[in-house]
Parts: sequence; C-alpha cells; structure tokens
Amino acid sequence: MNKVFSSAANALEGVLHDGMTIAAGGFGLCGIPELLISAIREAGTRDLTIASNNCGVDDFGLGVLLRTKQIKKMISSYVGENAEFMRQYLSGELELEFNPQGTLAERMRAGGAGIAGFYTKTGVGTVVAEGKEHKAFNGETYVLETGIVADLAIIKAWKADTSGNLVFRKTARNFNPPAATCGKICVAEVEEIVPVGSLDPDQIHLPGIYVHRLIQGGYEKRIEQRTTRVAA
Repeated sequence: MNKVFSSAANALEGVLHDGMTIAAGGFGLCGIPELLISAIREAGTRDLTIASNNCGVDDFGLGVLLRTKQIKKMISSYVGENAEFMRQYLSGELELEFNPQGTLAERMRAGGAGIAGFYTKTGVGTVVAEGKEHKAFNGETYVLETGIVADLAIIKAWKADTSGNLVFRKTARNFNPPAATCGKICVAEVEEIVPVGSLDPDQIHLPGIYVHRLIQGGYEKRIEQRTTRVAA
C-alpha cells in the first residue's frame, strides 16, 4: 500500500467529517503537525474535539482552528500562551476537559493499546477527579481514567521511510507516539522520507503499522518564548 501523499490536503481526503475526535501530537510548538492543521482549517471541518497537550499559540498550530471556531472541545493539559483559548473557555464558547500531562499521555497510550481505562492517584482530591469513579488500592485512593480512541491522529516526526516507520527528534517524542497509536487513522508529516531499509531498526520509535498516510514538507522553526541576553 502506498502511504506517501503529495500534500496534506490529499492525505486527509475522505478522512475528515464534522464532529470528529482528533488526537494531535506535539508539545508547545515542538513537533506539531502544522501542515495537517492548516489543511483541516482549509477544509472547514467543524465541531471538532481535539486531544492535545496544548492548543498552540494565537496564530500558529492548533490556535488557527480556534480562530476559525472549528474546535468545539479541547482535551488538554495546558492553556497558557494562547489568549484566544482562554477567552473562548471563559466565555463558554469552548468546552475544556483538563487532564494532567502524564494522564493525558497515558489515556492516549491506553486507547492505542486497547485498554479501556486505568486507575491513577494523579488528580485525586482535585476538580480533575470530580464525577469519576474512585477506588482504593493498598489503602490509597485512585481515580479511574478512560483510554482515548480518536477518529484521526495527526502527528509530526523527523524522518520516515516509505512504509511509515518513524523517527522523532528529542521532545517531539513526548506526545506524538501515543497520539499516533490511539487514532483509528494516523496521518504523519515528516521532514524527510527515505527508502525502506535506510533506517536502523533499533532507531525506529514508531513502527509503520500505526501510520496509514504520510507527507513530507518544509517547516518553520518557531520558538514560543524567545529569551536572549545582551552580549558581553
């Protein structure tokens, strides 16, 4: 099966529909699937539920989908760096399900592994645990979290071969692999595609069995908070 597509729009053809759930990789602006996000914006798909650590910034990453009001609900850990995210949430325009970062990553991993739910101590006694089942193990209270299974996963990797085996670079490995596994369909964008056999099997971070479609593109290397000092 040919997994390589010529553009983000082509790779998403026949996959998008209103009201769908999308798992998006990335951490801050690192390792975000920016080309696929732009293609979703152009497609105009609406009422989206998106599971992602954060929602980009006001004019980049998932933030562009907030601007166009295409997102109905976010399942996230962090809402900083995005004034529009905060405004829509506080005004009641956007639903928000807060998850601790480790819990969110594990919910994605669990969904991808066929695990319906798991118990964790994280969030017990806070608003995160409200309305969820609690259970005691060895005298400690745990809260039940459910695995996330998304209609679509959109992720960003550094390098791929034509079978979809992926290599991530540094912190881009945080949320991208678990997001990829929990999508019924996974579309990946990468900086470089190489022939099968070019990657050292021991260096592959995500097997191609999880990746259904693949694109290559050029990327803008943005920094969320640029901090510099005066040269001596």
